[in-house]
Amino acid sequence: MIYIWLDESDRHGEFYSNFYGGILIPSRHHREVLERMRSIVEATGIKDEVKWQKVNDFHYEKYLRLVDELFDMAKEDKLKIRIFFRHNQYAPSRLTPEERKADYPMLYYQFIKYAFGLPYAEEGELESLTLFLDEVPLRQSDKDDFISHIRGLANDSILKKKGLKIADDGIVEVNSKNHLPLQFMDLILGAICFKLNEKDKLKVEGENKVGKRTIVKLKLYKHINSRIREIYPNFNIGVTTPIRIPSDSWTQVYRHWSFIPKYHTRDTSRTKRAKK
Repeated sequence: MIYIWLDESDRHGEFYSNFYGGILIPSRHHREVLERMRSIVEATGIKDEVKWQKVNDFHYEKYLRLVDELFDMAKEDKLKIRIFFRHNQYAPSRLTPEERKADYPMLYYQFIKYAFGLPYAEEGELESLTLFLDEVPLRQSDKDDFISHIRGLANDSILKKKGLKIADDGIVEVNSKNHLPLQFMDLILGAICFKLNEKDKLKVEGENKVGKRTIVKLKLYKHINSRIREIYPNFNIGVTTPIRIPSDSWTQVYRHWSFIPKYHTRDTSRTKRAKK
C-alpha cells in the first residue's frame, strides 16, 4: 500500500513554470512518518500552517528542524520526494489551443504517472494506491475529468500488470491545513521554485537591496540544498536527477524532473544567461 501527497506551486515563473511536488510514503512507514512530523511540529511550538511564504526570522529555526526531520526520514528510506518543473525556454509545439489551456492537468497527470517510478515498486505495494491532492484550482467539470484520467492509471498496461489498484475513495482532494506531508512539501517545493526563478535576487521596491525575508528564505534554501547534497553530492537543481538504471526512478529517495516536451521549440531568450 502506498500513500502520495501532491502539491503544486507557481504555474508561471520567469524562467521555470508548472511546479509540482510529491511525498510518497509506503504503508509500512505511514504511521511512523506522520507521527514524527506531528511530533517535530509540536516540539517547535508551531501553531499555524507551515508554508514557504511564512519563512521569516521568527520561523527560520523552527522550519530548519522540520526540514532536517524530513530529510532524515528520506535518508532512512521512510519516504520519497519528487519535484517537477518545466523550463520556459522549451515551448511545447503541436498542441491544439484547447491543449495549451489544459497545461495544468496535463502536466500534473504526467508528474503523477511517471515521477515516482511506480512500475518499479516492490511486489504488492501498488495493490492499494491513495493520492491526496491539495485543493485543485479547476472548475468542477475539469476537475472531474482530471481525476478520471488519474483513475485510469489502473488500466495502463504496465501498471495494471504490476497490480495497481485505486479504490473509489483512493483519490482525495484535501486542505493542506489538515495534512502535514503537504505542509512539509510546501517548504521544499517553495524553496526550489524560489531559487530557480531567482526570487532571491528581487530587490525591495524603491530600494537597491534585497529584503530581510528574502535573505532568510535564501538561507533556508541553502540548507535544503545541503541536505539534498548529502544524498546526491553532485546535485544540480535545474536538471533531471540522473539515473543509472530504470529502477532508480523508484529507489532514489529524492528526484527532480525538468520536463521537456517531446515536441517543442526552443527560445534561448528565456534563459538566465540571456537575461544577464
